[in-house]
Amino acid sequence: MTVTIDGKSLKIVDVHKVAREGAKVQIDPKCIDIIKNSRDTVERVLKEGKTVYGINTGFGELANVRIEEQKTKKLQKNLVRSHASGVGKRLDEEIVRGTMLLRANTLVKGYSGVRPILLDTLVAMLNRGVHPIIPSQGSVGASGDLAPLAHMSLVLIGEGEAYYKGEKMSGGEAMKKAGIDPIELQAKEGLALLNGTQVMTSIGALAIRDAYVLLKSALVAGAMSLEALKGTAAAFDERIHEVRPHPGQVTCAKVLRDITKGSEILKSHEDCDKVQDPYTLRCMPQVYGTTLDSLEHVKKVVEIEMNSANDNPLIFSNGDILSGGNFHGQPIALAMDLLGAVVAEIGNISERTTDKLMDHQESGLPPFLTKEPGLNSGFMIAQYTAASLVSENKVLAHPASVDSIPTSAGQEDHVSMGTIAARKARDILSNVEYTIAIELLSAAQGLEFIEMSPGEGVKEAYKVIRRYVEALDEDRTLAPDIKLVRDLIKDGIVTRAVEKLLGNMF
Repeated sequence: MTVTIDGKSLKIVDVHKVAREGAKVQIDPKCIDIIKNSRDTVERVLKEGKTVYGINTGFGELANVRIEEQKTKKLQKNLVRSHASGVGKRLDEEIVRGTMLLRANTLVKGYSGVRPILLDTLVAMLNRGVHPIIPSQGSVGASGDLAPLAHMSLVLIGEGEAYYKGEKMSGGEAMKKAGIDPIELQAKEGLALLNGTQVMTSIGALAIRDAYVLLKSALVAGAMSLEALKGTAAAFDERIHEVRPHPGQVTCAKVLRDITKGSEILKSHEDCDKVQDPYTLRCMPQVYGTTLDSLEHVKKVVEIEMNSANDNPLIFSNGDILSGGNFHGQPIALAMDLLGAVVAEIGNISERTTDKLMDHQESGLPPFLTKEPGLNSGFMIAQYTAASLVSENKVLAHPASVDSIPTSAGQEDHVSMGTIAARKARDILSNVEYTIAIELLSAAQGLEFIEMSPGEGVKEAYKVIRRYVEALDEDRTLAPDIKLVRDLIKDGIVTRAVEKLLGNMF
């Protein structure tokens, strides 16, 4: 499995393949001449003695300091060393791999003035499993992800720290063991490695992929809960959604109709005295549909950024070298704050639905879904955990992008906080995966007390869960069950089983 990068056609699915599945990376041969022409422009600037930011000047507030030609190599090395000032726990390997892929994809566009050997080295590191250790904290999102990308770049020059074949070691040792020669940075190359949004975008690309899987899982869980609570599918009627035709709403209503199709449970309550279900059941198409529409927007933003030139300065084919602000992470920052908010909303509905399954007066099921309440507590505390997670998400969902703090002596006086937004969105997503796992377990347990058959999709999801987790006949430690079902969600096992039966949800 190989992913070819050309600077313009990378997709989120490609990031997933490289970051998580270990796909190899190759550079499109058509890009080589473009990269060389860009480098020739840099060499011409040096030869002609022009003063150009990033090539023979200082950086940030020090941009007005001219650097002598014989010191330009040291300038680039000093830049990488000085900017490697990150702190905190290291980024996961998948994020690091995604970051390396995205930075390579930006550089092959030919607007950064690097030599082909720099790109070859970065790609070789990916393909041979040299993974720089990158601290997670220290980026304000402009000029891009400077600190974390500097930690990545240290390993290219044989410094810093890295993991190779699961073992932590110095960057130089990792490169040696992998058979890769570290490079000596030339003019512009250190800045070209550092100036960009690849860390926040890598986190975002993987998070958006997971968010689609999570939303599908939420719809399955919601349909199971509807059945366990003996609700009605009337609110999913196509005619209701045709007159308010938000695309996501229409799609989610159809998904819920499909999953509950053929349900004996729902059919048996078509003429009961209960007129309407609570909003958490009745308004799933409206709420989850809004999440789906938002995911589509976030995906578009992330994929544009993945294939953008966000270096500074940019070197154009006619020889012009222009300074601008493409490194600014605002597009990703706002997208990640939106992602965090709409995923948190999934959790809000899920937890409230789980709570209804616990309440015997509302559900008609045994208290806390246990056969001998009192002697057994059943799913009581699992719901506490879900409540804790969604409450934590309310704090995490506060937007990072509304904040800015000046850096570089006021030269960089508005920053995006995009990497903070992306990290928060990822944390929210993880919390909601556990929240949905608790709902799936609870809903499956609720179905144990109903003799009639649920809808086709619900039945399939129930079978998958029971393949891994037994029904709760008496109290046991639930933490392993929750973790196991969460992993089923993250790996897409539940949703793939339902989609294999009913077709793709979206």
